[in-house]
Amino acid sequence: MNSEDVFVSLDIGTSSIKVVIGEMAGESLNVIGVGESISYGIRKGSIVDIDETVRSIQKAIEQAERMVGLNIKSVIVGVSGNHIQLRHCHGIVAVSNESHEIGDVDIARVIDAAQVMSIPPEREIIDVIPEQFIVDGVDEIHDPRGMIGVRLEMEGTLITGSKTVLHNLLRCVEKAGLMISDVCLQTLALSSVALSKDEKNLGVALIDIGGGATSVAVFDQGSLLSTFELPIGGNHITKDISIIQRIPMDEAEQLKIQHGTAFVGIASDEDTFTASQIGSAKKQMFNQEELAEIIEARMAEIFDIVREELRRIGVYDLPGGFVLTGGVTAMPGVLDLAVNKLASNVRIAAPDYIGVREPKYTACIGLIQFAYHNVKIQGKEVAAAIAPERYEAEPKQRKQKQKINMDRSDHEGVTAKVKNWFNLFFD
Repeated sequence: MNSEDVFVSLDIGTSSIKVVIGEMAGESLNVIGVGESISYGIRKGSIVDIDETVRSIQKAIEQAERMVGLNIKSVIVGVSGNHIQLRHCHGIVAVSNESHEIGDVDIARVIDAAQVMSIPPEREIIDVIPEQFIVDGVDEIHDPRGMIGVRLEMEGTLITGSKTVLHNLLRCVEKAGLMISDVCLQTLALSSVALSKDEKNLGVALIDIGGGATSVAVFDQGSLLSTFELPIGGNHITKDISIIQRIPMDEAEQLKIQHGTAFVGIASDEDTFTASQIGSAKKQMFNQEELAEIIEARMAEIFDIVREELRRIGVYDLPGGFVLTGGVTAMPGVLDLAVNKLASNVRIAAPDYIGVREPKYTACIGLIQFAYHNVKIQGKEVAAAIAPERYEAEPKQRKQKQKINMDRSDHEGVTAKVKNWFNLFFD
């Protein structure tokens, strides 16, 4: 296994933190390790407790490391949220090579030139996504390397984010003992797995429904037009079940996962189950149909808000329809309800790789594929994701043993010095 072809993605979500280790063999991806832990310290997609978030990241990383037996050094991190802003950018440079052959240096220069614009001090550039390169007036070039030309131009999208939000996110990753090899916009990463080229060209909305937030990205003519995030997700469904049925949150979450369906039409009143009741020692019984009524009401609200927000930003017609992904979309009945509420073509996207064939892993797989192709286009170097040494199960205990041995040797050294001093004194 070549460590240069191994990438590690980190998806920091409200309900869970997921890690995927993937090896790129040409254009194909082989998933070799997966880690997941419950997310603490994050509310509605924002970090509210750095220490809790750091511990959650470390648990997910350790789980993935045990699976492959290697130490993870660096990760690709995805960012999302309403603090993200998109701006059109344009750069132009003269080809530096005497032979006028365009190389990596020229591409790096034109991307840097596209970033020369006025940006508020509270914002930071996350990435520049080239949409097309233009060589001496010839446009729609995807990769101009090796071409001959005098003038190189690039048209693309400049992605900026809140400096505070970004620094808190990256601070958590660094405190977890990891380096950051790349930072990607999560909606773009999702699109690399969930959407086809035809869908992006026709016009499509990608809806990622997670635990604490729902992200929406609109694509048209192959480019990202707009992205926004709603502070509502699967955790709100759990809370609704808990409040209406008066059961503990942990049990409500388990009922949602095991018996939940988002569409009353496919629910069964014969599927009955019991749950604890808050404030009482007695168990209560109810069926899947009663549970579905609660879930459908909240899911319908999510789809209604998405439609309203799309109309607010001027998106009325999407020939490519809607594509759903994210952990909540694995629930039965989500597709039926979405077709009913969105009145358009709808499908659910999930990665097709062994071990990660679930919508909740779409972001992790997308981060690896997007970063891999983005690095190739921009000619950037990415830090090695794994360490050459093998993973050891209990590093903390190793450090403690080393410290005890060092303390013992220091103590023995002091004893020897005292003995020698007394010998000299009595001689």
